[in-house]
Amino acid sequence: MTTADDTRTRILAAARELFAERGYAATSLADIAAAVGLTKTAVAYHFHPKDRLAAELLSPAAGDMCALLDTDYADRAAFVEALVGFAVRYRSVIRLFMEDLAAADDTTAPGTERATVGTFRDEIYAKLVGPDPDPETRLKSWALLGALQWGAVKTTDLPEEQVRAVLLEAARTL
Repeated sequence: MTTADDTRTRILAAARELFAERGYAATSLADIAAAVGLTKTAVAYHFHPKDRLAAELLSPAAGDMCALLDTDYADRAAFVEALVGFAVRYRSVIRLFMEDLAAADDTTAPGTERATVGTFRDEIYAKLVGPDPDPETRLKSWALLGALQWGAVKTTDLPEEQVRAVLLEAARTL
């Protein structure tokens, strides 16, 4: 790995941690620079504007979300287990994706992060409820999506296995 690659990796790791802890809007390039012992100019050299950092952090999650949605699962329980695994694996960027970037976008503009979040959410929901869901299934599915989002966003300080086990248990009750 070259020094430039190592620097980019360190910057991305610091950004992931700070965005998860403070949120995207509350984290500056100077904050990220301080966390890795660089100047703001050095961070900006690798990632300017700041949204390039967010895009690079979100890219693997978006690819895995597409794979999650494209997979045919044996049943709802298998999909729920895969969904919980996704939420836990990417909990450090879910806040960035679900709260900060999506909340900042125009809700109607196609191609924005908020539109992307809405599309993913709607496809996950459709996969959870299946065709022609009854009212109870609809309500439980929305409750599950909310629990996964907030459970992932608000527990980045807890061990991954603990979060996975508790979220999976909660998901199974829904």
